[in-house]
Amino acid sequence: MQTVDLAVQYRQKNGDKTMAVSGLSLSVAPGEVVGFLGPNGAGKSSTIKCLMGFVEPHAGSASIFGLKAGSISAKRRVGYLPEVALYYPFLTPYETLDLYGKVQGLSGKSLRTEIDNLLEIVGLGAAKKKQNRTLSKGMLQRVGIAQSLLGSPELLMLDEVTSGLDPVGRKELRQLLKERQKAGCTLFFSSHELAEVEMLCDRILLIHKGKLVEERDLGSLKEELRKFSLEFVGHTSMVGLTSELEDFGGNRIRANFTTKALLLEAVDRAKTGGAKIVDIVSEEGSLEDYFIDKIQEAA
Repeated sequence: MQTVDLAVQYRQKNGDKTMAVSGLSLSVAPGEVVGFLGPNGAGKSSTIKCLMGFVEPHAGSASIFGLKAGSISAKRRVGYLPEVALYYPFLTPYETLDLYGKVQGLSGKSLRTEIDNLLEIVGLGAAKKKQNRTLSKGMLQRVGIAQSLLGSPELLMLDEVTSGLDPVGRKELRQLLKERQKAGCTLFFSSHELAEVEMLCDRILLIHKGKLVEERDLGSLKEELRKFSLEFVGHTSMVGLTSELEDFGGNRIRANFTTKALLLEAVDRAKTGGAKIVDIVSEEGSLEDYFIDKIQEAA
């Protein structure tokens, strides 16, 4: 999946033009799980709609599996869940999936079996004959997730996939998406739930005002954000290792470090200098703080 210098423009009711996406270039390799992040109005949904062929680009290009985005051949390989999924209220979840399956060209016993399996997987087996109008927002989201999985797509394009799901539903969804990735499926999704992104993604793409702000491997980013500290009692110099020192009085000091290597060197210094080590801490950094800082820098 790829966009090159993608631009998406809308015309407002008063005739003014708004550029929702501007010069956006990104790529997603087969088998990757990529989180597409940004504040409200950043251009995430517009980009996804363009990749699905619902919106024509003002400039640039978008492709899926080397095929023109929006073409029938590309859509056949994609499972899509929009930000707001609306389903006919008087159909049941089973009838909804049956309708979507037939639109995709699926039919017969294989379709019926797949529908039953998907509804069980998303936790709607007992509600498959209830009308959609009686279902909660979270249950309707599960209908949408099941619909996106019809036909075992090679790419899942999910816009705010965890919307409306409770903690149990989010955990079940994580497991489901991880299983799909193991089966070779590529996942590209937007979400405001940074904890979910952290647990699922290989890589993140951060956009703001329609432009790519940063692209990071999540593993290396988490390591970069990790915080280390050493608390000790005694007189030990940390010059050259850190300038972030907190003095609690009584020669009790907490020193903060940016890397594990610096922490280990500080431990050696403290021991050599005869200081008493009180505590050693390694903690995860905040993806939320990183997100806010990067958006503020790009503002």
